[in-house]
Parts: sequence; structure tokens; C-alpha cells
Amino acid sequence: MKINLPLLGKTKDSFIEAGIKEYSGRLKHYTPITVNILKVKKKKGWTEEQDRQEEGRLLLANTTPADVKVVLDSSGKQISSVQFADLLSRWEQEGRKLASFLIGGPTGHSNDVLQQANFTLSLSRMTFTHDMVRMFLLEQLYRAYTIKAGEKYHK
Repeated sequence: MKINLPLLGKTKDSFIEAGIKEYSGRLKHYTPITVNILKVKKKKGWTEEQDRQEEGRLLLANTTPADVKVVLDSSGKQISSVQFADLLSRWEQEGRKLASFLIGGPTGHSNDVLQQANFTLSLSRMTFTHDMVRMFLLEQLYRAYTIKAGEKYHK
């Protein structure tokens, strides 16, 4: 199963960008991954809801109807790394070809994105910047694939 990670804008901190490159590079040994930086064009004076709508439109435009859409949101389900690996395996066994992981902007997701989610995932009850979530998600994807491969990284 291929991984699609459309990102809203560039990562601001160089240390987070380095982590994203590190884990996306490691992940490529297990599965194809596309990290696509989307240009967010917001208009001055827009409300947070208008920002969310535009961000949601961009994210959904970078998916297909057949994708497994995993939306990262604080209201999502928290699962262990082993459960995450099992979930990825189940989708692969179902014949799913592509999983798109959707990380919202600083104000969260639009209702459209949340409604189209096949799975809503929360990485923690704590709050992180959306840039940090990028790196944490890639590390967890890498960890899940090493679990699936029976490798020692998870221990």
C-alpha cells in the first residue's frame, strides 16, 4: 500500500524538516511514499472557518475516492503502535492501494475533511503543532512497518 502525505505549506523549523526527511527516507524501504507540499492561499480577513475550508479543499483535492483517508485530529482514536501496524496490514489485506494521511492546519480540519475520513486518528491527548505531527506520524508509520517486518526498531 502506498502512503500519500499532502502537507499544508512548508515545515517551519529545520529540525522538524530534518526529522521528516529522515523518517520518510527510512519508510521508502518498506512502501512507496509521496510527500506533497501544498501551497495554501488564504485571503486577508478570512475567518478561521474560511481558512479550514480552503485547507480542506486542498487536502481533499490531493486524494482520490479510493484512498483510505486517515484524518489526524484530537478527537480521533488513540491506538498503540502495534495496533497501528495491524490496521495498516488489514487495509493491505483488503486490497487498498493508497492511504492518505491528512493533517490539518493550526485551526484543525473542515467538516468536509472530517466527514470523508475512513479513520480518524489521534496521536496523543496532548496538543502538538501541526508541523510536529508531520514528523511524529512519519516516525509511527516507519515504526509500524518495522513491526510488520518483525524488525527490532520497535523494541
